[in-house]
Amino acid sequence: MDLKEHIRGIPDFPKPGILFYDISTLLRNADAWQVAMGRLAHAVAPAQPDLLAGVESRGFLMAAPLASKLGCGFLMLRKPGKLPGRTVSVDYELEYGQDSLHIQADAIRPGQRVVVVDDLLATGGTLAAAIQLLQKVGANVTGAAVIIEILSLKGREKLGVPTSALVSYES
Repeated sequence: MDLKEHIRGIPDFPKPGILFYDISTLLRNADAWQVAMGRLAHAVAPAQPDLLAGVESRGFLMAAPLASKLGCGFLMLRKPGKLPGRTVSVDYELEYGQDSLHIQADAIRPGQRVVVVDDLLATGGTLAAAIQLLQKVGANVTGAAVIIEILSLKGREKLGVPTSALVSYES
């Protein structure tokens, strides 16, 4: 199955000049969604994760069911003010601004194997920040997985961990 047939491009979102790859069309097609989850499971399993870390918010949509499928735990990397208890954070630059990711301070036991999951790898800023945050709290980040990678933005070069993408676009 060609998963690209189930992903639509929305021009000029969230700002003019950006082509947004919308996975909502993939998510609502039961067959395409099952194929995507099966392919992600096949890509992530060799990293032998103890936990999958989903990046807010679309990363949650992949990481939670994938963790269940692989028999591992799931944790959330969230925006400021969204997690209870003590948190650890990292600030990072986006293509169009700045942001911050947070994790609960007790979410990781030192050395646990973690794979980061998100919907898209573009410039790599968000995933690089997620990896940095996980390492900051003692995780052994063994990989990253996304549905879509935009190759021309070379985000993979910033990650420093094995990275899997189900589909890729040049721009």
